[in-house]
Order: sequence, then C-alpha cells, then structure tokens
Amino acid sequence: MNIIEIVMIGIGLSMDAFAVSVGKGLGMGKIRKNEAFWIALFFGGFQALMPVAGYLAGKQFAGNIMQIDHWIAFVLLVMIGFNMLKEGISGSDDDDSESSFSFRELLVLAVATSIDALAVGVTFSFLNVNLAEAVTVIGCITFAISLAGVVIGSMFGDRLKDKAEIMGGLILIVLGCKILIQHLFF
Repeated sequence: MNIIEIVMIGIGLSMDAFAVSVGKGLGMGKIRKNEAFWIALFFGGFQALMPVAGYLAGKQFAGNIMQIDHWIAFVLLVMIGFNMLKEGISGSDDDDSESSFSFRELLVLAVATSIDALAVGVTFSFLNVNLAEAVTVIGCITFAISLAGVVIGSMFGDRLKDKAEIMGGLILIVLGCKILIQHLFF
C-alpha cells in the first residue's frame, strides 16, 4: 500500500471526527485553543490507535466487532447528541460548564468516531502495510481535520450562540443514524 492510498484512507476515516469537531466548535462560541487542541488530539490519537488494535487483534476479532460496530457508534453518538439537545433547549448558557468540554465525553466521542479504523487495522494485517507509517499519517490527518472542524464550528457558533448546542446535538444524532443506516443497508 502506497502513501497516497494511506492518505486517502486517513481522509476517509477522519470525516466522522470532522463532523463531531464542528459540533463541538459550535458549542464553544469563541474558540478556546486549549480545548480545540485536546479535541483534535483525542480524535487523531484514537484514529491512530484503533488501526493498531485492529492489526493486533487479527481476522477473528474483526468478524465479531464488524457485526456490531455500527450499533456501538450509533448508541454513543445519539446518547451524547440527545444530551446536547437537552442542554441547548434548557438554555444552559454557561461557557465554562463541564458539558461543553469534558475528557470523558471526548473519550466516548473519540471511540465512537474511530471504530471503523479498527476494521481498517484488521485489513492492514492482511496487506503489505508499514503500520507505523500508516497510523502516523492517519493520526496526523485526523488531528488536522478535527482542529479545522473545531475552528469552523466555532466561527459559526459565535454567530449562532443560542442554537449552537442544539445544532451540535443534531449533528451527532444525524451522524449516528448515518453510520447505522450505512452499515445496515449499504
């Protein structure tokens, strides 16, 4: 597998993280560099770690997880999305609240958006792939794209402060439904 193919895989895997990063940025209002960095680091880190886990787990584990990975991502994203909707509707407008940024939520989101990378890692175990190079490229691409997503989301979130949390929640719910529908019907 050449570097161009690995870059394309990295871009494809990072799209879910990008969508969630935009949602997190929407809830931020004015961009907070420290939080944007942690969001990008979590997403990039998990997109890099999951292929390693998939590579090490091998073919047998992939068959088991691939049957339910879409359900796991769906449940996690919809639960967090509904929580964001509830907070947005209730009008909790505290910019420094833990709900707008928590490491526990980032962990759940990072796992939910990187489950597909686990299956990619299993595929890597059957191909001639330099694993260190592949996961470095995938992680760096996802980091950069996620950081851009937070910035883009925060630019719009500052203008749409009242609706930002609701929009972020809707993005997560739609993303969860998209993953489920894509795996069940396509």
